[in-house]
Amino acid sequence: MGKRHGKKYMQALQRIEAALSENGDAGLDPQKAVALAKDTSTTKFDSTVEAHVRLGVDPRHAEQMVRSSVALPRGTGKNVRVVVFAQGDKAREATEAGADIVGGDDLVKRITEGWTDFDATVATPDLMSKVGPLGRILGPRGLMPNPKSGTVTFDVGRAVKELKGGRIEFRTDKFGIVHAPIGKASFDADALYENFTALLEALVKNKPAAAKGQYLKTIYLASTMGPPVPVDVREAGKLTAGAA
Repeated sequence: MGKRHGKKYMQALQRIEAALSENGDAGLDPQKAVALAKDTSTTKFDSTVEAHVRLGVDPRHAEQMVRSSVALPRGTGKNVRVVVFAQGDKAREATEAGADIVGGDDLVKRITEGWTDFDATVATPDLMSKVGPLGRILGPRGLMPNPKSGTVTFDVGRAVKELKGGRIEFRTDKFGIVHAPIGKASFDADALYENFTALLEALVKNKPAAAKGQYLKTIYLASTMGPPVPVDVREAGKLTAGAA
């Protein structure tokens, strides 16, 4: 049997279908889609609004993997818990920037023993030989520091502030889809739209040279446990005109 949805979900779905029928089923204008994803949140808590973007890449090939980060101009609305692998002056810099936990061997040991109660990691390059073996723990959770996303760096203060302020990492999954938060349902629609535009621009800037044909394939927006809102891909592409 298929999953049964509640009354609020079905009402939200009907609103989306009605909006689509007016638009010829091509997907909604990005601004309208963002507003509808926000308005069709069905949870009692402040749900996260996420973008799900299928890209024209083959993630089985390393050169077509899309992985980077973007600073959302309006933040994520979330308290991001950041841990930093650093020593000496860099450890002090990380602490002053607002890192939640800073350490070296002690932090490696703690994570090896199973502690993963955090949202992001930063490491100085000189400690990556010690952090590397944690890949089997941090990798599957998307928590491994990575130079491409700016989280392996000696500029730890800046990295911590950006992560705390709304920098998110994104990467394609095995189906070539990027799943990324663009804010909370409590944000006003303009803030969500600004964040969504920043994400799309970052995706286009990181288009692999090996990717051929249409790059932005499908785009959906949805709040936590809410129905998906399809976005008109051609209209979304116009938002990134200067990003490539």
